[in-house]
Amino acid sequence: MSDKSREPGSFRETVREIIFRHDTPTGKIFDVVLLILIVISILLVMLESVDSIRAKYYNLLWVCEWIITILFTIEYILRIYSTRQTWAYIKSFYGIVDLISIIPTYLTLFAISSQYLSTVRALRLLRVFRIFKLSQYLGEGRVLAQALRASRPKITVFLATVLATSVIIGSIMYMVESDEAGFTSIPRSIYWAIVTLTTVGYGDIAPQTTLGQTLAAIVMILGYGIIAVPTGIVSVELANVQDEEVQTQTCLYCDAEGLSPTAKYCENCGSELED
Repeated sequence: MSDKSREPGSFRETVREIIFRHDTPTGKIFDVVLLILIVISILLVMLESVDSIRAKYYNLLWVCEWIITILFTIEYILRIYSTRQTWAYIKSFYGIVDLISIIPTYLTLFAISSQYLSTVRALRLLRVFRIFKLSQYLGEGRVLAQALRASRPKITVFLATVLATSVIIGSIMYMVESDEAGFTSIPRSIYWAIVTLTTVGYGDIAPQTTLGQTLAAIVMILGYGIIAVPTGIVSVELANVQDEEVQTQTCLYCDAEGLSPTAKYCENCGSELED
């Protein structure tokens, strides 16, 4: 890409300012229109799943879906074209979501039902918090993300323990109960243990013997205690997260988002940030 395409006023830089700048009039209009199209596309997919609506308006829904998908495709291509950090955008969370949001419609050329996967576009609505600079929600989202990351090792150990417990309980129940009660194999018995331990209780399998019912009662009581553990782990980490300044600024050179609103230089590339 030539240096001229990077000069202020060039087509590429104009596109970058519209697409990646959320604080300019044109950028705000672009983002609002984008969010509206995302909501409309999700509604179209939902309406198409209703038999009576699909039978009557299938052709109209199909045309509208393809028009929106083509617009999203053009937008994705323009994002790749205008950004100075192409691979950074493609591999970023929003870059992956943008790509996944347009794939399902094209897959309908090979698999009829894949259009319903287009509801993944709902993830693109996460941009609304940054676009409108809803600092309270951005801050809360950051706090929750930090708490979940800090909780990951403990949650992993907890889930491994629950899985091992389910295997043991399922194996015991397989030996206690008969095939007539539904415990036809250890995997199916483990399924029952997980359903009971999580207090879901579908009721499709139930122990018939006194010993089996006693074990089931113990598992049910144990389930209530297990549910409270991950909640407590995350709650502790939430309390430990420090309240830091909300990140909202975007670098025009490398398109890095989420920079400190008081920063003068980009933390990613070192370029001077515009006021």
